[in-house]
Amino acid sequence: MNLLEPIVALHGDLKTIRRDLHAHPELCFEEHRTSDTIAGLLEGWGIPVVRGLGGTGLVGILEGSDKNGPAIGLRADMDALPLQELNRFAHASLHPGKMHACGHDGHCAMLLGAARYLAAHRDFPGSVYLIFQPAEEGGGGGKAMIDDGLFSRFPMEAVFGMHNWPGIPVGHFAVTPGPMMASSNDFQIVIKGKGSHAALPHLGIDPVMIAVQIAQGLQTILTRNKKPIDTAVLSITQIHAGTTTNIVPDEATMVGTVRTFTNGVLDLIETRMREIAEGTARAYGARAEVDFQRKYPPLVNHPEPTCFVTGVLQSLVGAEQVDAAVEPTMGAEDFAFMLQEKPGCYVFIGNGDGAHREAGHGLGPCTLHNGSYDFNDDLLPLGASFWVKLVTDWFAQPRSV
Repeated sequence: MNLLEPIVALHGDLKTIRRDLHAHPELCFEEHRTSDTIAGLLEGWGIPVVRGLGGTGLVGILEGSDKNGPAIGLRADMDALPLQELNRFAHASLHPGKMHACGHDGHCAMLLGAARYLAAHRDFPGSVYLIFQPAEEGGGGGKAMIDDGLFSRFPMEAVFGMHNWPGIPVGHFAVTPGPMMASSNDFQIVIKGKGSHAALPHLGIDPVMIAVQIAQGLQTILTRNKKPIDTAVLSITQIHAGTTTNIVPDEATMVGTVRTFTNGVLDLIETRMREIAEGTARAYGARAEVDFQRKYPPLVNHPEPTCFVTGVLQSLVGAEQVDAAVEPTMGAEDFAFMLQEKPGCYVFIGNGDGAHREAGHGLGPCTLHNGSYDFNDDLLPLGASFWVKLVTDWFAQPRSV
């Protein structure tokens, strides 16, 4: 590995920052202490900070040797999850029901490490915007920052993001051009029937049986409506109805999620869901109300920035440790909003298999959104070195006049 020695020397400081953030998790749009901590560090290193984008979001303005040169953005997410931590080591969460179970504490620490180095080595001809984003975990904080003028106030050529990924070995990275993560969409279907005594079902219209028929019908969208080569998930995750054994209820409610890699497939699924739910309910004399909410779009890496990032990664850790065509995941990420607005790329950095966790960790696996998870501090100098190398290599590219 070609890690930067000054960043390696910062490993202890970065670990302290990361563990402090881990011990003080804050949920979507509540990242006040986190934002204060990050802003204080950046300003202490001579980096001006603009706050208040997307509520608690902030942007550090890092100017190189030519402040009128081109600019790029580097993004880290700040929020934690509403999850009870099972770990009992010294830096475990101090706030019951809140936990950094997705590694955003580590993402912030890696970007801060790069910021500290670049603040002392401003020999790049342009500007770097350090984007610390709130509310990635379902709050759409990336879009909120864009709506508050992220790209109009801070014009940039491209934007880049990084996420730790358990299961990928430490020292390895993964990336792919095109779709890398899926869209995330929620639905609720309410079937309005007619209640009756369960011993006299002919006097009512049973919404439970209609819900069963609709549930079966929805799966035909994936097997009979979309092309077999198009990827999609339609999962019904809850069905609620009734209060006791001898009453046919008036209503039944179904909720779930839909994931796709393209908006065209998503349009098809939403249209057919409405047709099947409403048509099936009507056939049984009932009515179905469909609420389909599009949350996060697909995360689609742009080809040229992805090719560039792949080269940066290969020069950092070696080609054999970079999976340049990783299988996309059906998980979602709101960095997708930024990639809809600007060219850029999103990469995975390996978090290992969990063996790094200290004594006192939970008995569960070290996977994302799990109460036994912990970010691997061995990644801190590696991730920070990647950010710095990305910056220096980006500005070293020839540009047309």
